[in-house]
Amino acid sequence: MLSNIEAFILGIIQGLTEFLPISSTGHLYIGRHLFGLDDAGLFLDTMLHVGTLLAIIVVYKDDLWKMIRQPFSKLSLIMVIGTIPAVIVGFSLKDYFEEISKTGVTIGWEFLVTGGVLWFAEKAKKGSKKLEDINYSDALIIGTFQAAAIFPALSRSGLTIAAGLMRKLDRQTAAYFSFLLSTPAILGGIVLQGKDLIVGQVESVTLFGLLIGTIASAIFGYLAIVGMVNFLKRKSLKIFAYYVWTLGISIILLQWLGIF
Repeated sequence: MLSNIEAFILGIIQGLTEFLPISSTGHLYIGRHLFGLDDAGLFLDTMLHVGTLLAIIVVYKDDLWKMIRQPFSKLSLIMVIGTIPAVIVGFSLKDYFEEISKTGVTIGWEFLVTGGVLWFAEKAKKGSKKLEDINYSDALIIGTFQAAAIFPALSRSGLTIAAGLMRKLDRQTAAYFSFLLSTPAILGGIVLQGKDLIVGQVESVTLFGLLIGTIASAIFGYLAIVGMVNFLKRKSLKIFAYYVWTLGISIILLQWLGIF
């Protein structure tokens, strides 16, 4: 039985790390490992993603409503184009990457790669593109970076923000579009997990545990979105690069010693 406090902590981890450029899947793996859990359970995992989806809906309600009302607008089209790479990779390699996520054998190295991408993005010449300036090529390239984040400890938000900076989006817009583009990715993941739930793959967790985990994920996801967009006004991504490099090296050493 997953305890309520464990569900709450995993909700905080999911909410924060989904939108900070440090990998939610990698951090959830670490959290589960520290709790002695091979898997937190599909039902809880689904509800944690529901929480982060709720956070996105609250922050981006105007843009999402605009896309619903105008499905052939430019914003809608760049969202579709940006999502295509993740759909292709997700359906083609889903089972393979799910197995990698369970073992965690590569996450230390993936944290190092995430740090490298963030560092390199900070070296890119500063851009000034706003949301309305994003073209279809920008969307496809940023979406391709999102698809690469199917590896468990490659940060989806980190890679897409970095790609946005490389495509000359201004810093706030790079974060804003990154989080907006996560909407169909997270929703698609929930749908796929929901399909598995129908066939009975549900773990032992209390209803209260599910509730507090989902609420924690939503609240901390909201704080992470707002905080990250504001953070990039003045601050560098390098602090996150230092963090994931330290974490990656630590995990590699602990795995080599047989401790982790």
